[in-house]
Order: sequence, then structure tokens, then C-alpha cells
Amino acid sequence: MTELERGTGRRGVVRDFDESAGLGTIAGTDGADHPFHCIEIADGSRTIEPGTDVSFDLLAKFGRWEAANIRR
Repeated sequence: MTELERGTGRRGVVRDFDESAGLGTIAGTDGADHPFHCIEIADGSRTIEPGTDVSFDLLAKFGRWEAANIRR
């Protein structure tokens, strides 16, 4: 079971993104790093450049919080 924390107004910058693996990390303005998978990029592109400013929600998945619903 997963839990989605929507509408939290979280912001950050894409720190890194490995397009071949579809995995990346967002450096949140809260000082925490939030991992994500490319399927969580809201526009469906499945790719995003490091350095992109984003807003996102958090999703409890696999025993940790991950970035979800990532919007540019």
C-alpha cells in the first residue's frame, strides 16, 4: 500500500537524472533529497534535465518517501 501526500507545495531542483535507468533525485528546498522514477514526471515525457526547478508531492513507496507528480 502506498500513501500520497498531495498539495504540500514542495519545491526543489532536479539534482541528477539517469535517463537509461529512469532514476533521479530532487534536492528539495526542505534540505532533503527525494528520489524519483521517470514515471512520476507529470507531463509524461519520462525525461528531465538536471537543474530544472520543479514542484512535487511525496509518495510513501518501498519504505521511504519518493517524489511524485513532478511538475516543471
